[in-house]
Amino acid sequence: MRSPEASAIGCAPFAPLFAKELRAILGGRALWTMLLLICPLVGYSFFQAVSLYGEASAAAAQSPVAAASLSPLDGILVPTFGAAYVAVTLMFPFVAIRVLGQEKESGALRLLVQLPYRAATLVAAKLAAVLAAWCLASIPMLSALVIWRMLGGHLSLPETVNLTGGHALYALLVGAIALFAAAITESAATAAIVTLAFTIGSWVLDFTLAGRPGPADWIAQLSLTQILRSFEQGLLSVGVVAGVALAAACLAALAATWLPPGIAVQTKLARSAMCVAALLAGLGACAQIKLSFDVTEDRRNSFAAADERALAKLGEPLVITVHLAPEDPRYADLRRNVLAKLERAMPDVSIRLAGGRPSASTGDDHYGEVEYVYDGRSDVSRSTSPREILPLVYDLAGIERPRVEPGADYPGYPLIADGYGSLAWFFGALPLLIALAWWRSRRPPRINPAWRVTEVST
Repeated sequence: MRSPEASAIGCAPFAPLFAKELRAILGGRALWTMLLLICPLVGYSFFQAVSLYGEASAAAAQSPVAAASLSPLDGILVPTFGAAYVAVTLMFPFVAIRVLGQEKESGALRLLVQLPYRAATLVAAKLAAVLAAWCLASIPMLSALVIWRMLGGHLSLPETVNLTGGHALYALLVGAIALFAAAITESAATAAIVTLAFTIGSWVLDFTLAGRPGPADWIAQLSLTQILRSFEQGLLSVGVVAGVALAAACLAALAATWLPPGIAVQTKLARSAMCVAALLAGLGACAQIKLSFDVTEDRRNSFAAADERALAKLGEPLVITVHLAPEDPRYADLRRNVLAKLERAMPDVSIRLAGGRPSASTGDDHYGEVEYVYDGRSDVSRSTSPREILPLVYDLAGIERPRVEPGADYPGYPLIADGYGSLAWFFGALPLLIALAWWRSRRPPRINPAWRVTEVST
């Protein structure tokens, strides 16, 4: 029969364990140092963004068309959160590693695994504490949004929530990588090197493989930097969210596999191989999820509403063959203006590049052409504009183009503001508050007078 102690494993409350991990993070220097360093990074990025946005607003003062191109998502949110991305990539791993690496170096891990918790529960508590640490680290970014609103700036709630959620997912994945690295290494320094190999290696993938057809492009999609692209464009991609969540869960499972001491390495390797195989299969399935939502206020990622409804009713497959090199600027325009929107609007769209590496210098007469095939009918166009492509698709489908009702165009939100006041907050007041909070967290807790032991006379 199983002992009561064995049957109690996994039944212990989660809250005390989470509180213990959170206190471990708050009691260290890594989180507070990161907070102090983020303040000037975010502050200077925000100040520069406000200045450039003001210059663009001044130029668009007499032009409604130019004013319509001014979006706080591109001008303020993305640059401000971009500074946080750098901090999470280079500094946040040291915060996440602390929750496990220090316990392994001090030997406290051998005591921790004897508590009535499964290894998966221990890792889950550490990962939850890491995510809570990111919430604290996001205070400078959130304060920048408050300052922008105080200056009179506009913020779209869906755009803001979507971008913030994307950065939270990225931080969660980086934290899971750091925990896995800490679990398989014997020191915090080695774990930091392994984690930075993942994060900085993603930059190398972007520079060397992005845009190349075939397996190279698929490998480039595994780069961590690709996670934020869709969020920065104002898209909520179900496939990206599912893929990041799956990757974080599998990395946490790998950390839980390697966490307990005393288990044979062969057993850990076998379990890890199964977990990696499940991760690769899951990522392949997530890559097939094309569902995404355009949360931008100007609907930059979508066609007109009438076109969206008409295209959604076209049930036959649309096959598009592109005779353009991936690095050709025309392909980037076609992808952004037409192909990506068609993939979201129609139920079945297949896009492929022509065989080989087409190039204008090779004398290919078809270079620059885009062939559209629908229900046995085909047509060719060299345009990258939806004004010409949509009528072509409707003709292939044998339907008339729907009438697009004139609606209120995106007005844009020009604003000329003085961002110098924000520098005092990010370079003075906020770091001072963080330093005070750091000092307060280092103070020993007060002892309740009722707990003091009084001397008993004999």
